[in-house]
Amino acid sequence: MNENLFSSFTTPTMMGLPIVILITMFPGIMFPSPNRLINNRLISIQQWLVQLTSKQMLSIHNQKGQTWALMLMSLILFIGSTNLLGLLPHSFTPTTQLSLNLGMAIPLWAGTVITGFRHKTKASLAHFLPQGTPLPLIPMLIIIETISLFIQPMALAVRLTANITAGHLLIHLIGGATLALMSISTVTAMITFSILVLLTILEFAVALIQAYVFTLLVSLYLHDNT
Repeated sequence: MNENLFSSFTTPTMMGLPIVILITMFPGIMFPSPNRLINNRLISIQQWLVQLTSKQMLSIHNQKGQTWALMLMSLILFIGSTNLLGLLPHSFTPTTQLSLNLGMAIPLWAGTVITGFRHKTKASLAHFLPQGTPLPLIPMLIIIETISLFIQPMALAVRLTANITAGHLLIHLIGGATLALMSISTVTAMITFSILVLLTILEFAVALIQAYVFTLLVSLYLHDNT
């Protein structure tokens, strides 16, 4: 109980050197490239899920937008796997770091915006000023639309960071309360432990849902600009 509440979010080090790069590279091991004529069940399930997700996510895109398929699938696999690995005991979740999430959100958002200005210049500029706007409101609306455009990557990063961090803090608090109640009331401790199990199951769902939401919003930004 004396452990710092935020110690699990501290970047781990080995011999004084941060090993977050090794941790972010680790999920790639979970998705090996198939090199056999007949795949095993695990790889077959992985390929089926990837195909199902890509078909659902790319159905709204035209041919130009579908060129981002590899990027979007890599993104959802990376975020989902790092979120799930962070639920293991004594592990580190890179997606609880706002800097990492901003590092993913800003380049992807900038790529979609640049694509829109390159291929749909008039339509992209038209978003800043809706048709039929009264003349006195034009400067204010342009400022508001510009702010809303630049806040999109911040919203992406903060949403992912807040949801993952909140879940980990709840698990940490309820787990500590369960240990403290074991010596006071066994019945209360068992009830708290049941809540902890249900919350852990919910966090597994949240880990996958947040990966899907992050990638889906990037996909929607891409759809608006292609």
